[in-house]
Amino acid sequence: MILGIDVGNTNIVLGCIEDGVITNTVRIRTEAGQTAAEYGIKLKQLLDFFGIDSKGFEGAILSSVVPPVTNPLKQAVEWLTGVKCLLVGPGIKTGMNVRIDDPGTLGCDLVVGGVAAIHEYGAPVIVMDLGTATTITLIDEQCAFRGGAILPGVKLGYRALAAGTSLLPDISITPPNKCIATNTVDCMRSGAVFGTAAMIDGMVERMETELGRLCAIVATGGIAKHIVPYCRREIVCDNELLLKGLWVLWQKNR
Repeated sequence: MILGIDVGNTNIVLGCIEDGVITNTVRIRTEAGQTAAEYGIKLKQLLDFFGIDSKGFEGAILSSVVPPVTNPLKQAVEWLTGVKCLLVGPGIKTGMNVRIDDPGTLGCDLVVGGVAAIHEYGAPVIVMDLGTATTITLIDEQCAFRGGAILPGVKLGYRALAAGTSLLPDISITPPNKCIATNTVDCMRSGAVFGTAAMIDGMVERMETELGRLCAIVATGGIAKHIVPYCRREIVCDNELLLKGLWVLWQKNR
């Protein structure tokens, strides 16, 4: 069994993975000011809560897009488990050719998601991660990462809208009864849900046109379950995509 850890801008997702089966998935808040000892205490409490022996891991793998968190959390994992924690980054074997202007700038979350999507759904594939940011990336039929688009996350965008206007409130990301809404809150919800879904459909169509063929489409991230059901394209919603990618990468680099 290995410990997989995905550090995002808002949450850290942890899961135990054995033979590709993910169990005991949990989310904690990403806090950049935490020390290795503080993260170690949190991890110990979580493992104890699930009745998991901290010394029972064969390995660990960490992906992080929050640099101040990376080293303290990696150190905490190694202290607690006694095993080396593999860090997703330059030099790691992925099996995916990165064909962007500067491959060294590719976020490790996009690497992990891409590797998982190829393994689970084949290529070509479009991968969407709807979280603090919304990323839409394309991997071609040769399993080459070709690039994509980055947009503000749905919640982030609407919080900024509420903060920057006098009369618009903060809202929950839930669909109204109809697209043509008749009150302020439902109008905002219509834009958040139906507008984002339409944007995704449009971006997928444009990317497939540029590639010249249809793709499998997979979405992950905390907001995906609220948006994907309202897209007109067939999109698989996979909440465990990044943990699956961490397992694949650990297998390739063990």
